[in-house]
Amino acid sequence: MAKRLVNPLVIFISLIISVEIVHQKFDGLYLLLGVMAFLVASQVFDGFDFFEKPIGHGDRIFTHARNLLFAWALVLVILAAIGSFSGIVGDYNRRVLLMWGLITPVLLFIGHSLVRSYLELLRSEGSSVRRSVIVGANDLGHKLADRIYQQRSLMTKVEAFFDDRAGDRCEDELKNVVFGGIEDVADYVAQHEIDLVYITLPILNHPRVIDLVNSLRNTTASIYFVPDVFMFDLVQARLDNVNGIPVISVFETPLTGINAVHKRTFDMVAASLILCAIAPLLAVIALLVKATSKGPVIFKQRRYGMDGDEIMVYKFRSMCVCEDSQIVTQATQNDARVTRIGAILRRTSLDELPQFFNVLQGTMSIVGPRPHAVAHNEHYRKLIHGYMWRHKVKPGITGWAQINGYRGETDTIDKMEGRVIYDIAYLKSWSVWLDMTIIFRTMKLVLKDSHAY
Repeated sequence: MAKRLVNPLVIFISLIISVEIVHQKFDGLYLLLGVMAFLVASQVFDGFDFFEKPIGHGDRIFTHARNLLFAWALVLVILAAIGSFSGIVGDYNRRVLLMWGLITPVLLFIGHSLVRSYLELLRSEGSSVRRSVIVGANDLGHKLADRIYQQRSLMTKVEAFFDDRAGDRCEDELKNVVFGGIEDVADYVAQHEIDLVYITLPILNHPRVIDLVNSLRNTTASIYFVPDVFMFDLVQARLDNVNGIPVISVFETPLTGINAVHKRTFDMVAASLILCAIAPLLAVIALLVKATSKGPVIFKQRRYGMDGDEIMVYKFRSMCVCEDSQIVTQATQNDARVTRIGAILRRTSLDELPQFFNVLQGTMSIVGPRPHAVAHNEHYRKLIHGYMWRHKVKPGITGWAQINGYRGETDTIDKMEGRVIYDIAYLKSWSVWLDMTIIFRTMKLVLKDSHAY
């Protein structure tokens, strides 16, 4: 909890310092700004791990600084939007806001360094580190121990493993650290003042687990049962509860809570700016499409959106036909249905530009899995495992699969399966920074890629 308060506190204190430097009075107006910044920052910065890993060498320092600047910029964008909508942004001294924007990243970096140094000092002294044991010398136990070691701010140390298995039945990495069998756990916990006991035994061994828990009743150790959810292909796994009953999410969208707000805010701001910038280009393309072939300028096609709901996706018409039936034939190289201007639009992806209006509508996102025709979805969902998982986020104008070689026609099962693998990987590792990376790489790709037609 303490580490979550570091960033918003530093930002609040930085505002006070900025007001003093510019010789202004820290009145109710600045207090309101500080409170809003505290609340916004507590959510934004919580999405980054600033205190888990040491940043000794150059790459980690750069990554840390990049994430810090991005998080702070996102806070400023959200605060600016709130200030603009409320009309109070003009009441603040611009020099104070400029000073605040410049010195805050410096103070945050210093604050992070001090917190990490303090945590490492506490770990070296050992008095504040909680001691734990893991019951279950298996792959799950090994993964748990590794995660505990990586998350330095937990201030927890794994001291021993216990398991009734021996010899070849025990995981190779854990053979030398198994201190005894399950019957030895209670005595070891009592004698060594262990704080935490993690049980990673298979759920099928529940009689042994019950006996173990009963044997630990005379100790003060906290007891955790660790279910082996790694048997599933996890997507955004997390712990939740339903009216007091704990449940584990095995597959879920990454866009819940503040993440959904970040994603939607980014989409709205970016789509609005892009549409303002490309308005003349849209008008020129519309005239060319209308002048060179018969039919509507905009082609509308039914596709699956988030959670599999049908949406209408907009594109500049690039063919002499508009297919939206139960059977849709993908465009191929030298396709006779593609018009002359349509070939240029498809090769440069300019035919996708009207989808920024889909983004403003809320049916699409700038970045996400590309939407497929309904007929294609119904075909491939029966052939590719996990195909429909890609619909747990809004479809995007561009995506992780497209910048990794899966742009254009998917004329084989292998190609579509490869695209789906990248789409699911995007769900597992989503972040606003990843979205920005995909956008910049897409801009480079459309200038030289020849996979689309």
